[in-house]
Amino acid sequence: MEGELTWRTLTALYSLYEGNKIPATKKKNNKFQNLISRKLIQYQPGNHNYLIKGDKYDDYFVKRYLVDYQEYDLFLKSIQPDVSGRQTYTVNDIRSLQFIVENREQIKESLTTRHTFSEDFFEHGGSKHLDTYHSLDNLVLSILGVKDYPLEDPKMHQWRFVVDVNEPQFIVLCENLNFLKMPRIAREHKIELWYVGGNNTKGIHFIDKIKLNKPLFYSCDWDYNGLEIYCQLKKIFHKKGCDIKLLYPSEPIKKYSVNMEKHKSKWKPTLSFSGLEQSLFTSKEINLINELISTDKWIEEETNDLIAMVKGYINL
Repeated sequence: MEGELTWRTLTALYSLYEGNKIPATKKKNNKFQNLISRKLIQYQPGNHNYLIKGDKYDDYFVKRYLVDYQEYDLFLKSIQPDVSGRQTYTVNDIRSLQFIVENREQIKESLTTRHTFSEDFFEHGGSKHLDTYHSLDNLVLSILGVKDYPLEDPKMHQWRFVVDVNEPQFIVLCENLNFLKMPRIAREHKIELWYVGGNNTKGIHFIDKIKLNKPLFYSCDWDYNGLEIYCQLKKIFHKKGCDIKLLYPSEPIKKYSVNMEKHKSKWKPTLSFSGLEQSLFTSKEINLINELISTDKWIEEETNDLIAMVKGYINL
């Protein structure tokens, strides 16, 4: 599901699925413009003030949105009983809220300033996201059971976030929180996820030795910082007598300029292979990294398909 889709839009889509008509003013929204052009929705005959669904709309909605809508609806009502279809939370916001609820006790123990908290848990919006969306900020404070954020950041905040799975078949260590915010997908495929972002590699010492016998993978941004963490992990697991593999980006591979807004990791063009230990990478990985360095590009972890990446090594 598109992360920038708003709850307001999603509830309107569900209303159409239920057989209701919605105001034609929704046509200004790009999502509804697309659905009209595809003839999945149409103007109500005799009254163009409303939109109604077409014959193929239900199949489309069930395939793309129904399960997620039901999950998010149940979740939002559990934390905000008066929630309606008017909220402008995005799907990314809702996933962040779900993650905060599941990990609230640990988060409270190392709570940061509003800006740092927003950067950590609403990375899609950046450090000012909670400044901009006051109702979302108030909801976060309510979930955590605090009146405000500390005036100063603690010197250290080491998170140990895990998507636990009964009898996991694979362990994937993630540089970012994105995949951990969609635990249902990982659990359906018996993939346990660990967060190791921000050089938070100390948490791997908590991994049960039994799980170290499972295939270990690392998912990250393909930029200097993400790949440098991989080099650290490779050495740590080697000392433990096991190996970890780097998940190769899934197709289509989306590459972005390292100078884009909010991206801080830069290559080191004056150093051979940007200062990374080339011996720790396969020839295929080296070719892609060299291309990224030479073109000053990077690959964002969340643009990849987790299951497709793991399937590149093992049939699920």
